[in-house]
Amino acid sequence: MDETKVVFLLFSLMVVLFGFLALHALGKGVLYYIGVLFLLITVLFILAMNWVDAKLFSSITSILGVTFQPAKDYLINKQQNAVIKEVNGIFYATGYVTANLFSYTFKAESAPEDDEEKMIAAPELWERIVMNISFPFKFHVLASGLDVQNIRDELEGKRSYQEFQLSRAMQNNSSEVVITDIRRKMSTIQAKIDRISQGEKPIATLMYLETTAIGVSEKAALDTLDAQVNQLRLSFSSMDVETTRIIGRELYSLFNFNFSLPTEFKELSTMFDQQS
Repeated sequence: MDETKVVFLLFSLMVVLFGFLALHALGKGVLYYIGVLFLLITVLFILAMNWVDAKLFSSITSILGVTFQPAKDYLINKQQNAVIKEVNGIFYATGYVTANLFSYTFKAESAPEDDEEKMIAAPELWERIVMNISFPFKFHVLASGLDVQNIRDELEGKRSYQEFQLSRAMQNNSSEVVITDIRRKMSTIQAKIDRISQGEKPIATLMYLETTAIGVSEKAALDTLDAQVNQLRLSFSSMDVETTRIIGRELYSLFNFNFSLPTEFKELSTMFDQQS
């Protein structure tokens, strides 16, 4: 949940709080208890809308049959998992899947052995994936330099936590294996802090897949799209990638990325977090 949503959530809860305060003017009668019940239901509804927004939003639109028009001649279906366009009686349905392949590794920092092996095998796996997919798809990579001070503060916080863990482990006479593991983590974190101090700027990347299916009807296009999305997810599983189909409000954002990119990387990363 980003800062904007937190502000809206707090503002909504403050309105409910004022409602509770206003109820005291009614006295302890039937209207008072009805008002309290209504406000409690309102609080639960606000929390539900903020914490399970993606799933709840798509469920409501699916049940009510609500569709949205993100742009002229385009339509987001009621399940909120595809963007549809009709051209001369032919329907085109586009869907999106998240696919973050590799986490960022600082320069001059040795990647873990497992990750290094994955990186070496990646080109061959990628070629095999493309060869086994019979339909076109797009692979998007969005990258941005991160705020150095924020990353440094985050790393220093992690280092302090590991120092606390080390102190507690030594006080409890923990095994040498546990102590060595904590010291290894501290060393890795300190190496990252040192490289930031030397001028290296960390980079964040987010990746997602896009595919479009064609059909003589909206249902046919959506059924074909479902099959293509499932095949993409199955194919990329060979790269040990965790994929998630984009639904709800985030679908509209990814559709807009074809026309303009987000101004802040944090906006995008928060959006992807909500889908996990």
